[in-house]
Amino acid sequence: MPTETPSPFEHADEQASLTLALAQGATLGEGLQWHAGSARWWWTDIEASTLHAWTPGDESTLNVKLPDRLGSFAHCRSGRLLLGLAKRLCLATLADLQATGSSVPAIQSLVPVDPAEPRTRINDGRTDRRGFFVFGTMNQASDKRPIGSFYQYSLQHGLRRLALPAVAIANSICFSPDGRTMYFCDTLSQAIMQCDYDADSAQVANLRLFTRVTPDHAWPDGSVIAADGSLWNAQWGAGRVAQYSPDGQLMHIVGVPATNTTCPAFGGDDFDQLMVTSARADLSREELERLPGSGSLFGGRQPLVRGLPDALFDDSPIA
Repeated sequence: MPTETPSPFEHADEQASLTLALAQGATLGEGLQWHAGSARWWWTDIEASTLHAWTPGDESTLNVKLPDRLGSFAHCRSGRLLLGLAKRLCLATLADLQATGSSVPAIQSLVPVDPAEPRTRINDGRTDRRGFFVFGTMNQASDKRPIGSFYQYSLQHGLRRLALPAVAIANSICFSPDGRTMYFCDTLSQAIMQCDYDADSAQVANLRLFTRVTPDHAWPDGSVIAADGSLWNAQWGAGRVAQYSPDGQLMHIVGVPATNTTCPAFGGDDFDQLMVTSARADLSREELERLPGSGSLFGGRQPLVRGLPDALFDDSPIA
């Protein structure tokens, strides 16, 4: 099985870095994605229960206060947003979000998630290539036992649990360009896994290791797949985004002036802009003084790589 091995470019790559794109003070910035329809970057500050959106070049951001923590979300074909709040999936109308300002918008509840398990909440998620929403849960309790699960949600089939191992913190959910391979991780395991994936049946098979993340202080958080099939992973505690080849070999490291990097995304008109969210959580006062941009967005152009847009969630009416 492939594991992370030292790259001959590793030391040179560490000189490359993303720079401050938008100063923020997010406690736990996450879920970053580019939405071409609005030409905006969208992300969540989970602990602040707030959805953010920003148009590059603007001095202000859209900040929408939500009734609960937003772990992940997806833009819909209809123009609405699918929201993965702590214990339920919901729908919101984009126009309502933009009009609310600081007030809580009207949302439509779709389905509860783990209603009998108070220790879990929705965490990482994104659409598969078919346009179904795939997400995972995490254990919020201090014991961090692996009681989280992975799910697929669609209007056609409802909520379906994926037959994957239980995790403490579900993360790194993304899909190969052809949609047939799913990547995911339990952050605490420091191993990114992969499996065969069928969207229509919600079946997974051939579970296997994709790569093991080192060093010890690097914890895999959000991931995204580029057009060439490489996986880009934000690594909490290491202040970096790491690129892995389709066979799991470390290719490239991009430094970030924030210790806790959380979720990378490609976007912009040519999908050659790499951006990443970060967090202030778990940092000491000394660390925050040393890296005052923690909790901000960082970005930079990647001239040799192009990203792939996320599929819009399929909220088409069911015939």
